[in-house]
Amino acid sequence: MSGAHPLDRPVWSMLTGRQAHLAEGDARAVRIDRGYGVFGAAADTDAEAQAALAALVPDTGEIWIVEPEPWPLPPGTREVKRAVLAQMVAEGAPPPRAGEPAIVPLGDDDAPEMAALADHAKPGPWGTKTHRYGPFFGIREHGSLLAMAGQRILVPGMAEVSGVATWEDCRGRGLARTLIGHVMRQMVARGETPFLHSYADNAGAIALYESLGFRIRREVHVLAIAK
Repeated sequence: MSGAHPLDRPVWSMLTGRQAHLAEGDARAVRIDRGYGVFGAAADTDAEAQAALAALVPDTGEIWIVEPEPWPLPPGTREVKRAVLAQMVAEGAPPPRAGEPAIVPLGDDDAPEMAALADHAKPGPWGTKTHRYGPFFGIREHGSLLAMAGQRILVPGMAEVSGVATWEDCRGRGLARTLIGHVMRQMVARGETPFLHSYADNAGAIALYESLGFRIRREVHVLAIAK
């Protein structure tokens, strides 16, 4: 059930390709290291693969499946939620704007602040190792982390902008725009095409991404499952 393009099945592509070192499972089904997040995928919808995916669901917690079409519920699991995502791709990156605030790299020492910001802003699933997906960057003011952005899914020639988060009382200052643009430029400098996912009904976020050069490639479907 391999898609014609790696972004058609982004989780399967990441965990059987560039980020296979983060995967648990086998050729039938995989899930990401639980410290990094909740994503998982089965090779196909056949009974054996679906059962293997169900076996990877933790006793407490979820697995999130992202596929081109609505995915059937694996046996022995329950549906937590379904949603439609807009998958967006940018050809290139915007130039930096005059007067942008200083951007700093983030790492292990920043992990507690990053986790607190993620818990507040809910940019997507966040675990104890999510900040290690790849380069993350932030904007600080008087020592406090105001906003951050980084990368998550990697597929051949492409990297996903992810973890975009800003404290509520710091929004409206263009911090997310600044950080997304920076992350995009880093990706393009490495020879990679930026992409991202947004909930399809989040018109405000999609408008921001479009202003940065992203265009909707297709819709994909997310299914969160638990035991």
